[in-house]
Amino acid sequence: MNGAPAPPPASGETYARHEKVYPREVSGRFARLRTLAVWVLLGIYYGLPWLKYGGRQAVLFDLPARKFYVFGLVLWPQDFIFLTWLLVLAGLSLFFFTAVGGRLWCGYACPQTVWTELFVRIERWIEGDRARQMKRDRGPWNADKLLRKGAKQAVWILLALWTGVTFVGFFAPIGPLLGSALQGELSGWALFWSVFYGFATYGNAGFLREQVCKYMCPYARFQSAMFDQGTLVITYDAVRGEPRGPHARDIDPRTIGQGDCIDCTLCVQVCPTGIDIREGLQYECIACTACIDACDGVMDRIRRPRGLVRYASLAALEGRKVKVLRPRVLVYGGLLALLAIAGLVALSLRSDVGLDVIRDRNVLYRDTASGIENVYNLKLLNKDERTHEFRISVDGLPGLTLDVASRLVRVGPGEVYSAPLRVIAPGGAPHGVRAIRFTIASTDDPTLSATSASRFIAP
Repeated sequence: MNGAPAPPPASGETYARHEKVYPREVSGRFARLRTLAVWVLLGIYYGLPWLKYGGRQAVLFDLPARKFYVFGLVLWPQDFIFLTWLLVLAGLSLFFFTAVGGRLWCGYACPQTVWTELFVRIERWIEGDRARQMKRDRGPWNADKLLRKGAKQAVWILLALWTGVTFVGFFAPIGPLLGSALQGELSGWALFWSVFYGFATYGNAGFLREQVCKYMCPYARFQSAMFDQGTLVITYDAVRGEPRGPHARDIDPRTIGQGDCIDCTLCVQVCPTGIDIREGLQYECIACTACIDACDGVMDRIRRPRGLVRYASLAALEGRKVKVLRPRVLVYGGLLALLAIAGLVALSLRSDVGLDVIRDRNVLYRDTASGIENVYNLKLLNKDERTHEFRISVDGLPGLTLDVASRLVRVGPGEVYSAPLRVIAPGGAPHGVRAIRFTIASTDDPTLSATSASRFIAP
Protein backbone atom coordinates (compact mmCIF):
# COMPACT_ATOMS: atom_id res chain seq x y z
CA MET A 1 0.00 0.00 0.00
CA ASN A 2 1.07 3.68 -0.28
CA GLY A 3 3.96 4.60 1.96
CA ALA A 4 5.10 1.06 2.75
CA PRO A 5 7.23 -1.40 0.77
CA ALA A 6 5.59 -4.55 -0.55
CA PRO A 7 6.01 -7.50 1.80
CA PRO A 8 8.44 -10.23 0.73
CA PRO A 9 7.03 -13.36 -0.91
CA ALA A 10 5.70 -15.94 1.48
CA SER A 11 7.49 -19.26 1.75
CA GLY A 12 7.13 -21.23 -1.47
CA GLU A 13 5.85 -18.23 -3.51
CA THR A 14 7.77 -16.86 -6.49
CA TYR A 15 6.31 -13.34 -6.47
CA ALA A 16 5.17 -10.97 -3.76
CA ARG A 17 1.43 -10.68 -3.38
CA HIS A 18 -0.20 -7.55 -4.69
CA GLU A 19 -0.99 -4.97 -2.04
CA LYS A 20 -3.92 -2.67 -2.73
CA VAL A 21 -3.00 0.98 -3.28
CA TYR A 22 -5.13 3.47 -1.37
CA PRO A 23 -4.48 6.83 -3.06
CA ARG A 24 -5.08 9.78 -0.79
CA GLU A 25 -7.37 12.51 -2.08
CA VAL A 26 -5.50 15.66 -3.05
CA SER A 27 -6.49 19.17 -4.11
CA GLY A 28 -4.60 21.73 -6.12
CA ARG A 29 -4.23 23.29 -9.55
CA PHE A 30 -3.29 20.07 -11.32
CA ALA A 31 -6.03 18.13 -9.53
CA ARG A 32 -8.58 20.65 -10.80
CA LEU A 33 -7.20 20.36 -14.33
CA ARG A 34 -7.29 16.57 -14.16
CA THR A 35 -10.87 16.63 -12.84
CA LEU A 36 -11.88 18.92 -15.68
CA ALA A 37 -10.30 16.58 -18.22
CA VAL A 38 -12.07 13.57 -16.69
CA TRP A 39 -15.52 15.15 -16.80
CA VAL A 40 -15.06 16.55 -20.30
CA LEU A 41 -13.91 13.21 -21.70
CA LEU A 42 -16.62 11.26 -19.88
CA GLY A 43 -19.20 13.80 -21.03
CA ILE A 44 -18.09 13.30 -24.64
CA TYR A 45 -18.17 9.52 -24.34
CA TYR A 46 -21.56 9.22 -22.65
CA GLY A 47 -23.19 12.17 -24.43
CA LEU A 48 -21.96 11.87 -28.02
CA PRO A 49 -24.28 8.99 -29.02
CA TRP A 50 -27.29 11.08 -27.96
CA LEU A 51 -26.48 14.04 -30.22
CA LYS A 52 -28.66 14.41 -33.29
CA TYR A 53 -27.63 15.80 -36.65
CA GLY A 54 -29.91 16.04 -39.67
CA GLY A 55 -32.59 13.89 -38.03
CA ARG A 56 -30.23 11.02 -37.19
CA GLN A 57 -27.61 10.08 -34.64
CA ALA A 58 -24.67 12.46 -35.14
CA VAL A 59 -21.96 9.82 -34.63
CA LEU A 60 -22.90 6.30 -35.68
CA PHE A 61 -20.74 3.55 -37.13
CA ASP A 62 -23.47 1.54 -38.80
CA LEU A 63 -21.64 -1.70 -39.62
CA PRO A 64 -24.61 -3.64 -41.13
CA ALA A 65 -25.32 -0.76 -43.53
CA ARG A 66 -21.58 -0.10 -44.02
CA LYS A 67 -22.04 3.60 -43.29
CA PHE A 68 -20.04 5.68 -40.82
CA TYR A 69 -21.81 8.89 -39.85
CA VAL A 70 -19.70 11.66 -38.31
CA PHE A 71 -22.03 14.65 -38.12
CA GLY A 72 -22.40 15.83 -41.74
CA LEU A 73 -19.81 13.41 -43.10
CA VAL A 74 -20.81 9.96 -44.36
CA LEU A 75 -17.96 7.51 -44.89
CA TRP A 76 -18.11 4.17 -46.68
CA PRO A 77 -15.80 1.13 -46.55
CA GLN A 78 -14.06 2.57 -49.62
CA ASP A 79 -12.96 5.48 -47.40
CA PHE A 80 -10.93 3.16 -45.18
CA ILE A 81 -7.84 5.26 -45.95
CA PHE A 82 -9.19 7.94 -43.60
CA LEU A 83 -9.22 5.47 -40.70
CA THR A 84 -5.58 4.72 -41.44
CA TRP A 85 -4.92 8.44 -41.46
CA LEU A 86 -6.55 8.85 -38.04
CA LEU A 87 -4.51 6.01 -36.55
CA VAL A 88 -1.23 7.39 -37.88
CA LEU A 89 -2.22 10.88 -36.71
CA ALA A 90 -2.96 9.52 -33.21
CA GLY A 91 0.40 7.73 -33.10
CA LEU A 92 2.36 10.82 -34.15
CA SER A 93 0.41 12.94 -31.65
CA LEU A 94 1.42 10.53 -28.89
CA PHE A 95 5.09 10.77 -29.94
CA PHE A 96 4.98 14.57 -30.19
CA PHE A 97 3.29 15.28 -26.85
CA THR A 98 5.42 12.67 -25.08
CA ALA A 99 8.62 14.28 -26.40
CA VAL A 100 7.43 17.68 -25.19
CA GLY A 101 5.61 16.97 -21.93
CA GLY A 102 6.15 13.33 -20.99
CA ARG A 103 3.19 11.09 -20.25
CA LEU A 104 0.45 13.68 -20.66
CA TRP A 105 -1.76 11.07 -22.29
CA CYS A 106 -1.44 8.71 -19.34
CA GLY A 107 -2.06 11.36 -16.71
CA TYR A 108 -5.04 13.12 -18.25
CA ALA A 109 -6.66 11.36 -21.22
CA CYS A 110 -6.01 7.60 -21.13
CA PRO A 111 -9.31 5.66 -20.73
CA GLN A 112 -7.71 3.61 -17.96
CA THR A 113 -6.88 6.79 -16.04
CA VAL A 114 -10.25 8.41 -16.69
CA TRP A 115 -12.42 5.48 -15.62
CA THR A 116 -10.16 4.59 -12.70
CA GLU A 117 -10.54 8.16 -11.44
CA LEU A 118 -14.32 7.79 -11.66
CA PHE A 119 -14.36 4.41 -9.89
CA VAL A 120 -12.03 5.70 -7.15
CA ARG A 121 -14.33 8.69 -6.56
CA ILE A 122 -17.30 6.35 -6.17
CA GLU A 123 -15.27 4.25 -3.72
CA ARG A 124 -14.40 7.33 -1.63
CA TRP A 125 -18.00 8.50 -1.72
CA ILE A 126 -19.31 5.18 -0.35
CA GLU A 127 -16.44 3.88 1.82
CA GLY A 128 -14.84 7.12 2.97
CA ASP A 129 -11.34 8.51 2.70
CA ARG A 130 -8.05 6.61 2.60
CA ALA A 131 -7.73 6.10 6.35
CA ARG A 132 -11.28 4.77 6.71
CA GLN A 133 -10.86 2.39 3.79
CA MET A 134 -7.62 0.97 5.19
CA LYS A 135 -9.11 0.58 8.66
CA ARG A 136 -12.25 -1.09 7.32
CA ASP A 137 -10.31 -3.50 5.11
CA ARG A 138 -8.12 -4.57 8.04
CA GLY A 139 -11.10 -5.09 10.30
CA PRO A 140 -13.53 -8.00 10.47
CA TRP A 141 -16.64 -8.31 8.35
CA ASN A 142 -19.67 -6.68 9.92
CA ALA A 143 -22.94 -5.14 8.79
CA ASP A 144 -21.39 -1.75 7.96
CA LYS A 145 -18.55 -3.28 5.95
CA LEU A 146 -20.89 -5.62 4.10
CA LEU A 147 -23.32 -2.81 3.30
CA ARG A 148 -20.67 -0.40 2.04
CA LYS A 149 -18.79 -2.99 0.01
CA GLY A 150 -22.04 -4.27 -1.49
CA ALA A 151 -23.25 -0.76 -2.35
CA LYS A 152 -19.92 0.05 -4.00
CA GLN A 153 -20.00 -3.10 -6.10
CA ALA A 154 -23.58 -2.42 -7.13
CA VAL A 155 -22.79 1.11 -8.29
CA TRP A 156 -19.65 -0.11 -10.08
CA ILE A 157 -21.60 -2.81 -11.92
CA LEU A 158 -24.35 -0.40 -12.99
CA LEU A 159 -21.78 2.11 -14.22
CA ALA A 160 -19.87 -0.61 -16.08
CA LEU A 161 -23.04 -1.85 -17.79
CA TRP A 162 -23.98 1.71 -18.75
CA THR A 163 -20.48 2.08 -20.19
CA GLY A 164 -20.87 -1.12 -22.19
CA VAL A 165 -24.27 -0.14 -23.59
CA THR A 166 -22.92 3.29 -24.51
CA PHE A 167 -20.04 1.66 -26.36
CA VAL A 168 -22.44 -0.43 -28.42
CA GLY A 169 -24.48 2.76 -28.93
CA PHE A 170 -21.74 4.04 -31.24
CA PHE A 171 -22.49 1.09 -33.56
CA ALA A 172 -26.27 0.81 -33.19
CA PRO A 173 -28.93 3.51 -32.62
CA ILE A 174 -28.64 4.34 -28.92
CA GLY A 175 -32.37 4.96 -28.27
CA PRO A 176 -33.73 1.55 -29.24
CA LEU A 177 -30.62 -0.08 -27.78
CA LEU A 178 -31.14 1.47 -24.36
CA GLY A 179 -34.83 0.58 -24.47
CA SER A 180 -33.95 -3.06 -25.14
CA ALA A 181 -31.35 -3.01 -22.36
CA LEU A 182 -33.82 -1.63 -19.80
CA GLN A 183 -36.40 -4.23 -20.77
CA GLY A 184 -33.84 -7.04 -20.64
CA GLU A 185 -34.28 -7.79 -24.35
CA LEU A 186 -30.69 -7.34 -25.52
CA SER A 187 -29.46 -10.30 -27.52
CA GLY A 188 -26.83 -11.38 -29.99
CA TRP A 189 -23.78 -9.24 -30.57
CA ALA A 190 -25.31 -6.22 -28.83
CA LEU A 191 -25.60 -8.22 -25.60
CA PHE A 192 -22.14 -9.76 -25.99
CA TRP A 193 -20.31 -6.47 -26.52
CA SER A 194 -22.27 -4.63 -23.84
CA VAL A 195 -21.35 -7.26 -21.28
CA PHE A 196 -17.80 -7.68 -22.56
CA TYR A 197 -16.98 -3.96 -22.57
CA GLY A 198 -18.76 -3.45 -19.25
CA PHE A 199 -16.82 -6.33 -17.69
CA ALA A 200 -13.54 -4.92 -19.04
CA THR A 201 -14.35 -1.51 -17.52
CA TYR A 202 -15.35 -3.08 -14.21
CA GLY A 203 -12.19 -5.20 -14.00
CA ASN A 204 -9.68 -2.64 -15.22
CA ALA A 205 -10.96 0.43 -13.38
CA GLY A 206 -12.34 -1.30 -10.28
CA PHE A 207 -9.74 -3.98 -9.49
CA LEU A 208 -6.63 -3.94 -11.68
CA ARG A 209 -6.19 -0.16 -11.67
CA GLU A 210 -2.48 0.63 -11.45
CA GLN A 211 -1.57 -2.93 -12.44
CA VAL A 212 -2.79 -2.19 -15.98
CA CYS A 213 -0.36 0.73 -16.18
CA LYS A 214 2.53 -1.10 -14.54
CA TYR A 215 2.32 -4.56 -16.08
CA MET A 216 -0.07 -4.60 -19.04
CA CYS A 217 0.36 -1.31 -20.91
CA PRO A 218 3.25 -1.39 -23.42
CA TYR A 219 3.52 2.41 -23.43
CA ALA A 220 5.23 2.35 -20.03
CA ARG A 221 7.98 0.20 -21.53
CA PHE A 222 8.83 2.15 -24.68
CA GLN A 223 8.17 5.69 -23.46
CA SER A 224 11.88 6.16 -22.71
CA ALA A 225 12.58 5.98 -26.45
CA MET A 226 10.62 9.23 -26.87
CA PHE A 227 12.21 11.04 -23.89
CA ASP A 228 15.33 13.15 -23.99
CA GLN A 229 17.09 15.56 -21.65
CA GLY A 230 14.64 18.34 -22.56
CA THR A 231 11.39 16.41 -22.01
CA LEU A 232 9.22 17.73 -19.20
CA VAL A 233 8.63 15.01 -16.60
CA ILE A 234 7.55 14.83 -12.95
CA THR A 235 10.77 15.32 -10.99
CA TYR A 236 11.94 15.63 -7.42
CA ASP A 237 14.62 18.25 -6.83
CA ALA A 238 17.03 16.17 -4.75
CA VAL A 239 19.58 19.00 -4.51
CA ARG A 240 17.04 21.15 -2.75
CA GLY A 241 15.21 18.42 -0.84
CA GLU A 242 18.02 16.28 0.58
CA PRO A 243 18.87 15.33 3.23
CA ARG A 244 15.23 14.94 4.15
CA GLY A 245 13.84 15.04 7.65
CA PRO A 246 11.29 16.84 9.86
CA HIS A 247 11.98 20.39 10.95
CA ALA A 248 10.12 23.40 12.31
CA ARG A 249 8.56 25.64 9.70
CA ASP A 250 10.02 28.82 11.21
CA ILE A 251 13.65 27.91 10.57
CA ASP A 252 15.75 27.57 7.46
CA PRO A 253 16.47 23.82 7.12
CA ARG A 254 19.91 24.58 5.69
CA THR A 255 21.01 25.96 9.02
CA ILE A 256 20.50 22.53 10.58
CA GLY A 257 21.96 20.57 7.67
CA GLN A 258 18.66 19.45 6.13
CA GLY A 259 16.82 19.94 2.86
CA ASP A 260 13.31 21.22 2.27
CA CYS A 261 11.74 17.73 2.22
CA ILE A 262 10.27 16.92 5.65
CA ASP A 263 9.72 13.26 4.69
CA CYS A 264 5.96 13.48 5.25
CA THR A 265 5.40 10.82 2.50
CA LEU A 266 2.29 12.62 1.24
CA CYS A 267 3.71 12.43 -2.29
CA VAL A 268 3.69 8.65 -1.90
CA GLN A 269 0.25 8.48 -0.30
CA VAL A 270 -1.45 10.36 -3.14
CA CYS A 271 0.25 8.36 -5.91
CA PRO A 272 -2.26 6.08 -7.70
CA THR A 273 0.52 3.63 -8.64
CA GLY A 274 2.12 3.62 -5.17
CA ILE A 275 5.62 4.81 -6.14
CA ASP A 276 7.95 7.24 -4.41
CA ILE A 277 8.79 10.04 -6.84
CA ARG A 278 11.78 10.94 -4.67
CA GLU A 279 13.54 7.84 -5.97
CA GLY A 280 13.71 9.35 -9.44
CA LEU A 281 11.85 8.90 -12.72
CA GLN A 282 10.19 5.47 -12.88
CA TYR A 283 8.25 3.75 -15.63
CA GLU A 284 5.32 3.26 -13.23
CA CYS A 285 4.79 7.04 -13.02
CA ILE A 286 1.75 8.00 -15.11
CA ALA A 287 2.37 11.76 -14.70
CA CYS A 288 -0.92 12.39 -12.91
CA THR A 289 0.78 15.27 -10.99
CA ALA A 290 -0.92 14.35 -7.71
CA CYS A 291 2.49 14.40 -6.00
CA ILE A 292 3.08 17.97 -7.21
CA ASP A 293 -0.16 19.21 -5.65
CA ALA A 294 0.55 17.34 -2.41
CA CYS A 295 4.10 18.67 -2.10
CA ASP A 296 3.09 22.23 -3.00
CA GLY A 297 0.52 22.12 -0.20
CA VAL A 298 3.16 20.99 2.29
CA MET A 299 5.59 23.68 1.12
CA ASP A 300 2.89 26.31 1.64
CA ARG A 301 2.32 25.10 5.20
CA ILE A 302 6.00 25.11 6.15
CA ARG A 303 6.57 28.43 4.33
CA ARG A 304 9.03 27.11 1.76
CA PRO A 305 8.95 27.81 -1.99
CA ARG A 306 6.85 25.55 -4.15
CA GLY A 307 8.41 23.29 -6.76
CA LEU A 308 10.27 20.69 -4.72
CA VAL A 309 8.32 18.22 -6.86
CA ARG A 310 7.49 19.79 -10.19
CA TYR A 311 7.37 19.54 -13.95
CA ALA A 312 10.95 19.93 -15.13
CA SER A 313 13.39 18.43 -17.59
CA LEU A 314 16.51 16.56 -16.55
CA ALA A 315 18.57 19.25 -18.26
CA ALA A 316 16.88 21.97 -16.19
CA LEU A 317 17.56 20.10 -12.96
CA GLU A 318 21.22 20.02 -13.87
CA GLY A 319 21.19 23.76 -14.50
CA ARG A 320 21.51 23.48 -18.28
CA LYS A 321 19.51 25.53 -20.76
CA VAL A 322 16.49 23.73 -22.15
CA LYS A 323 15.71 23.98 -25.86
CA VAL A 324 12.04 23.60 -26.67
CA LEU A 325 12.58 23.24 -30.43
CA ARG A 326 14.76 20.16 -30.30
CA PRO A 327 15.34 17.88 -33.33
CA ARG A 328 12.86 15.20 -32.30
CA VAL A 329 10.22 17.78 -31.41
CA LEU A 330 10.66 19.44 -34.81
CA VAL A 331 10.49 16.10 -36.63
CA TYR A 332 7.42 14.88 -34.76
CA GLY A 333 5.71 18.27 -34.98
CA GLY A 334 6.49 18.69 -38.68
CA LEU A 335 5.22 15.23 -39.59
CA LEU A 336 2.12 15.76 -37.45
CA ALA A 337 1.34 19.10 -39.11
CA LEU A 338 1.90 17.75 -42.63
CA LEU A 339 -0.23 14.69 -42.00
CA ALA A 340 -3.04 16.73 -40.43
CA ILE A 341 -3.09 19.23 -43.31
CA ALA A 342 -2.92 16.49 -45.96
CA GLY A 343 -5.78 14.57 -44.35
CA LEU A 344 -7.99 17.66 -44.01
CA VAL A 345 -7.33 18.63 -47.62
CA ALA A 346 -8.17 15.09 -48.75
CA LEU A 347 -11.40 15.20 -46.75
CA SER A 348 -12.37 18.57 -48.22
CA LEU A 349 -11.69 17.33 -51.77
CA ARG A 350 -13.41 13.99 -51.22
CA SER A 351 -16.04 13.33 -53.84
CA ASP A 352 -19.31 11.48 -53.33
CA VAL A 353 -18.73 9.54 -56.52
CA GLY A 354 -15.78 7.46 -57.65
CA LEU A 355 -14.79 6.16 -61.06
CA ASP A 356 -12.23 3.53 -61.98
CA VAL A 357 -11.76 2.31 -65.56
CA ILE A 358 -9.31 -0.49 -66.37
CA ARG A 359 -8.62 -1.60 -69.91
CA ASP A 360 -9.22 -5.28 -70.70
CA ARG A 361 -5.76 -6.67 -71.36
CA ASN A 362 -6.91 -9.99 -72.81
CA VAL A 363 -7.47 -8.44 -76.24
CA LEU A 364 -5.60 -5.43 -77.61
CA TYR A 365 -8.42 -4.40 -79.95
CA ARG A 366 -11.10 -5.76 -82.24
CA ASP A 367 -11.57 -4.73 -85.88
CA THR A 368 -15.34 -4.61 -86.39
CA ALA A 369 -17.64 -3.30 -89.10
CA SER A 370 -18.26 -0.17 -86.97
CA GLY A 371 -14.54 0.52 -86.42
CA ILE A 372 -11.82 -0.35 -83.93
CA GLU A 373 -13.21 -1.59 -80.62
CA ASN A 374 -11.53 -1.61 -77.19
CA VAL A 375 -13.11 -3.19 -74.09
CA TYR A 376 -12.81 -1.74 -70.56
CA ASN A 377 -13.96 -2.74 -67.11
CA LEU A 378 -15.79 0.13 -65.42
CA LYS A 379 -16.42 0.53 -61.69
CA LEU A 380 -18.64 3.37 -60.52
CA LEU A 381 -19.09 4.04 -56.80
CA ASN A 382 -21.96 6.13 -55.46
CA LYS A 383 -20.99 7.38 -51.98
CA ASP A 384 -24.08 9.54 -51.63
CA GLU A 385 -27.11 8.51 -49.58
CA ARG A 386 -29.45 8.81 -52.58
CA THR A 387 -29.82 6.85 -55.78
CA HIS A 388 -28.47 8.69 -58.82
CA GLU A 389 -28.55 8.23 -62.58
CA PHE A 390 -25.17 8.74 -64.22
CA ARG A 391 -24.35 9.51 -67.85
CA ILE A 392 -21.07 8.03 -69.10
CA SER A 393 -19.08 9.69 -71.87
CA VAL A 394 -15.65 9.34 -73.41
CA ASP A 395 -13.42 11.76 -75.31
CA GLY A 396 -9.84 12.10 -76.50
CA LEU A 397 -10.18 10.89 -80.08
CA PRO A 398 -12.49 12.13 -82.84
CA GLY A 399 -15.60 10.04 -83.34
CA LEU A 400 -15.31 7.87 -80.18
CA THR A 401 -18.61 6.24 -79.22
CA LEU A 402 -19.91 3.98 -76.46
CA ASP A 403 -22.24 1.07 -76.90
CA VAL A 404 -25.77 2.29 -76.21
CA ALA A 405 -26.35 0.04 -73.14
CA SER A 406 -23.47 1.66 -71.24
CA ARG A 407 -24.28 5.32 -71.69
CA LEU A 408 -26.77 5.69 -68.83
CA VAL A 409 -26.66 3.73 -65.55
CA ARG A 410 -28.55 3.92 -62.26
CA VAL A 411 -26.61 3.35 -59.03
CA GLY A 412 -28.05 3.10 -55.52
CA PRO A 413 -26.56 4.64 -52.34
CA GLY A 414 -23.28 3.01 -51.40
CA GLU A 415 -23.44 0.68 -54.38
CA VAL A 416 -20.63 -0.17 -56.77
CA TYR A 417 -21.72 -0.50 -60.39
CA SER A 418 -19.38 -2.77 -62.35
CA ALA A 419 -19.73 -3.68 -66.01
CA PRO A 420 -17.75 -4.11 -69.22
CA LEU A 421 -17.65 -1.06 -71.45
CA ARG A 422 -17.09 -1.10 -75.24
CA VAL A 423 -15.54 1.94 -76.90
CA ILE A 424 -15.52 2.20 -80.71
CA ALA A 425 -13.40 4.50 -82.89
CA PRO A 426 -14.21 5.00 -86.59
CA GLY A 427 -11.89 3.54 -89.18
CA GLY A 428 -10.28 6.88 -89.96
CA ALA A 429 -9.24 7.54 -86.34
CA PRO A 430 -5.50 7.93 -85.54
CA HIS A 431 -3.59 4.68 -85.15
CA GLY A 432 -1.36 3.51 -82.29
CA VAL A 433 -1.78 4.08 -78.56
CA ARG A 434 -3.78 7.19 -77.69
CA ALA A 435 -4.84 8.74 -74.35
CA ILE A 436 -8.57 8.98 -73.73
CA ARG A 437 -10.72 10.09 -70.81
CA PHE A 438 -13.94 8.71 -69.34
CA THR A 439 -16.38 11.03 -67.59
CA ILE A 440 -19.43 10.31 -65.46
CA ALA A 441 -21.97 12.98 -64.46
CA SER A 442 -25.19 12.69 -62.50
CA THR A 443 -28.28 13.69 -64.45
CA ASP A 444 -30.01 14.96 -61.30
CA ASP A 445 -27.09 16.52 -59.40
CA PRO A 446 -24.51 18.47 -61.43
CA THR A 447 -22.04 18.45 -58.52
CA LEU A 448 -21.56 14.68 -58.80
CA SER A 449 -19.01 13.94 -61.49
CA ALA A 450 -15.69 12.14 -61.91
CA THR A 451 -13.14 11.36 -64.59
CA SER A 452 -10.69 8.53 -65.25
CA ALA A 453 -7.85 8.42 -67.78
CA SER A 454 -7.06 5.38 -69.90
CA ARG A 455 -5.57 4.34 -73.27
CA PHE A 456 -7.07 3.38 -76.62
CA ILE A 457 -5.14 1.01 -78.87
CA ALA A 458 -5.61 0.88 -82.63
CA PRO A 459 -3.57 -0.93 -85.30
